[in-house]
Amino acid sequence: MSKHFQSVKGMNDCLPSETPVWQYLESCLRAVTEMYGYAEIRMPMVEKTELFCRSIGEVTDIVEKEMYTFIDKGEESLTLRPEGTASCVRAGIQNGLIYNQQQRLWYMGPMFRRERPQKGRYRQFYQFGVETFGINGPDIDVEVIALSARLWKMIGLTNVELQINSLGSNVAREAYKVKLVEYFNQHLDDLDEDSKRRLVSNPLRILDSKNPAMKGVINDAPKLLEHLDDESQAHFDSLCEKLNALDIKYVINSKLVRGLDYYNRTVFEWVTTELGSQGTICAGGRYDGLVEQLGGQSTPGFGFAMGLERIILLLKQQSGLEDKLSTKIDVYLCTLGDKAENAGMILAEKLRSEYPKLRLQLHCGGGNFKKQLKRADKSEAEIALIIGEDEVDKNQITVKYLREKKEQISVALVDIKPILLDLI
Repeated sequence: MSKHFQSVKGMNDCLPSETPVWQYLESCLRAVTEMYGYAEIRMPMVEKTELFCRSIGEVTDIVEKEMYTFIDKGEESLTLRPEGTASCVRAGIQNGLIYNQQQRLWYMGPMFRRERPQKGRYRQFYQFGVETFGINGPDIDVEVIALSARLWKMIGLTNVELQINSLGSNVAREAYKVKLVEYFNQHLDDLDEDSKRRLVSNPLRILDSKNPAMKGVINDAPKLLEHLDDESQAHFDSLCEKLNALDIKYVINSKLVRGLDYYNRTVFEWVTTELGSQGTICAGGRYDGLVEQLGGQSTPGFGFAMGLERIILLLKQQSGLEDKLSTKIDVYLCTLGDKAENAGMILAEKLRSEYPKLRLQLHCGGGNFKKQLKRADKSEAEIALIIGEDEVDKNQITVKYLREKKEQISVALVDIKPILLDLI
């Protein structure tokens, strides 16, 4: 018996019944970036491993546990990209897009992390990201957040909350880390094993712990917002003022630190309560040191990424969306006989040219009239157009209504227009 192959764990097929909602979301993402004047960039899926070690941080979970890394035939360590920002920065530096310039970019595509698959989180997942370069002030932070807020309105997402925080400058954050380590060292008995490990490698991530037993000790920890440098405080105050001016509601979350090492100053997340514990659907922030860290000239940056699978889950909960995104065809064209088969192919192409929005499927594979009508009905088309030898000779076509209780009619080909327009 031949082996029945299965997809790799956590890497899923997207079936024809599921693609309409994906296409809808992708079209909305393209539309909203166009509104704001952002340009698309496409990066390769495989990068040198060092790129992610230097950008994300070698002591993060992604680099330590989750990357798909391999040695190629040239003895070079390569990695399937686990996120898009580092690749985007690399592409910008390599192609001269960043130095002394302002850029507003977006990308969309698959990313790879070997984490435990769960609802909305997979090992191959799709991410949409926005990255901006060369703009230092909080105005670009607010624009990027406003872009994401507009997307939620466009696709009808509700029950999403914007959470913001500031990580301050790198210098201020390092000073804060010392206070944080000092505090948690006094409460070692309250920390779980993961947090004890992070106390050495990445103490800010302890604040992001989801362990309910540690809630009290985390709540009492020194607050990062109380240890900001003056410039970062002014930046954050201006950010809040601008969000208020745009009437974008937000919550200041002093525990929000983000999981990647390259962030500074503004960080933000959009969260929902409708996906269980995995509530973050979009997250990002400012990364002013990353371009220089990856070999470019010092350049401010700000951006976000969102996992599309989670947005899809939320979209599927919306009532009426499936009807709106229907991929049902409008017309099924049946042909009876060799002469009619050729005439039908010519007619199908002619109608597609004249009515580009018409969804028309031509019967292929032969079969008698009964079999063809059965296929027409299964296709869920509104009408069947039928061409036989008589129709070809008389330059006519027969119209059979499949969903409405209307009599079958024969009309001249030149008179088919109003019937087709009624379907579009």
